Amino acid sequence: MRRASLLTAAALSGVVLLTTGLSACTAGSSPSGGAADFSGVQSATIQIESEGTFANPDNGQTEEQAGLGSGFFISSDGLAITNNHVVVGAGTMKVHVGGGDTVYNAQILGSSECLDLAVIKVDGTGFPFLAWQKGDIATGEEVYAAGFPLGDPEFTLTKGIVSKSAAQGQTAWASIDQVIEHDAKIRPGNSGGPLVNAKGEVVGVNYASVAELDSNFAIHRDAAQAVVQQLIDKTDVQSLGVNAQALPLDSAGSPSGVWVSSVKAGSPADAAGIQPGDVLLRMAGKSLAADGTLQEYCDVIRTQGTDGTIDVDVYRPSEDALYRGQFNGKALTAVTVPGIGASSGGDDGRTYTTITDQSGTLSMEVPSDWTDVDGAPFTSDTGRKFLDLRASTSLQQFSDSWGTSGATLSASPATDEAALDPQVIFDSYASLTAQCGAPKADAYSDGVYTGQYRYYSGCGGQSDFVIVVAYPADTSYVLVVTVAIASQADLPAIEHVMGSFAATF
Repeated sequence: MRRASLLTAAALSGVVLLTTGLSACTAGSSPSGGAADFSGVQSATIQIESEGTFANPDNGQTEEQAGLGSGFFISSDGLAITNNHVVVGAGTMKVHVGGGDTVYNAQILGSSECLDLAVIKVDGTGFPFLAWQKGDIATGEEVYAAGFPLGDPEFTLTKGIVSKSAAQGQTAWASIDQVIEHDAKIRPGNSGGPLVNAKGEVVGVNYASVAELDSNFAIHRDAAQAVVQQLIDKTDVQSLGVNAQALPLDSAGSPSGVWVSSVKAGSPADAAGIQPGDVLLRMAGKSLAADGTLQEYCDVIRTQGTDGTIDVDVYRPSEDALYRGQFNGKALTAVTVPGIGASSGGDDGRTYTTITDQSGTLSMEVPSDWTDVDGAPFTSDTGRKFLDLRASTSLQQFSDSWGTSGATLSASPATDEAALDPQVIFDSYASLTAQCGAPKADAYSDGVYTGQYRYYSGCGGQSDFVIVVAYPADTSYVLVVTVAIASQADLPAIEHVMGSFAATF
């Protein structure tokens, strides 16, 4: 089974996780409202304690936790900006204003995992707030990072300059076009706090750092202002409702994917059945996070839309199981093909690639060293026309003997009863399967297609052979998938093929 790499984005500035909540705080009155200048930055900066169920990619454990981050008011009536990763998935939020003891409740209005932004509404009125800087944000400009790092209730302000006014914004936590790099030090707990100029005006929202390079990053004012009204209006932007972190392919060959720390209630992810601790492997047929960033994940959302029906493949480490389903469509269903799971031989450390047939209708994911690919259609002995796709290290050897691994994917319109009868299709392979032991047989379901499968062992004395006959919900066409495995090392290829095959009629 492809196991998720339990890596942390240690270089990123995240929330500070607590084992217990804050001690009880005394009540107090709200500060008087108004636009703050530099001397009032502290009074408009908040510390946010989020409590909820979060999955920790360090150890894979899912538990109730509390975490601390920062934020800042943008209006006197309690509207505040912070990071998505600070608040999404929280069951409750407690807010402290300017380092004070008073505890305020708050609710999330809108969020975006791709932009790592969220707007919350803090109970109360009359709060000091920060204005946005007007005009260009120039390299070399003096800036200050405000917030509450390391879970400290004491307000912190660090000084620096803008190193780059247009830095690379692809990280494990976000995919942003406009990012500011600066050297005003930020640490875990600073996430969501303001980056201000010498007048106390906001130039960006702090969200990440690379400590060993002494580099710190803020979401550019323009990127935040472009979506803030939508978030205030309770419209999520570039979001499926997860607290996301990219996990790249590691040296041990563990797969890339998007780790889900928490899920927003009522979101498309929640409706699909995504759980904290899941790893999103593919969306819309596209592998995710191979470069360790959220770019592929967010590109799919930008292309398909947050309301679009998006196919998704999910690995659930707690069950060592693969699921398939859809955002805004079919809920996740466990893949039921044998060979997917612990028995598949584990990760093989290989890279995989997606191949298509000549028409572009069929696709599947195969080992990259299966370079002998044929996507030409064919006509069966009975005159039925099939689209076809097959791959191996050598298709000639794959066709001639059981000694070579490979896979095939065929499709045909289901125009008669014979095409809808799995047994008829299994019988068409009788000359091959006669060389195998008795099969394991069961129903097949992967959240997109349903049907039946046969799993044979000892074919030709050495190979495993899987045949899947599957149909879409409207049974308008039939798909036939076969995988022959000639060595133990190739067993993980079964999962990749079965977890990725698709037809787009």
